[in-house]
Amino acid sequence: MSVRAKFKVISITTSEHWDKDKSPLSTVCLYPVTANNPENEQFYAATPSGKIELGTLNASAAAAFQLGGEYYVDFTSVVPVAQ
Repeated sequence: MSVRAKFKVISITTSEHWDKDKSPLSTVCLYPVTANNPENEQFYAATPSGKIELGTLNASAAAAFQLGGEYYVDFTSVVPVAQ
């Protein structure tokens, strides 16, 4: 089973990595959508609070997010792999 949520980017920050040989660290912060259209209102009714914070050293991944952009987030259970 999976659950879909809809989040909005509220901030994108970039800072220098403590290891100077590494790329800068970008942090993307997302909160659940609230209103402005019927779909967002449905998502807000089911998920009125939350926060996702992603840290990445991959500049291409960070560039995929736009400030104020809205994104679907799918949560799918992982089947454990036998070791």
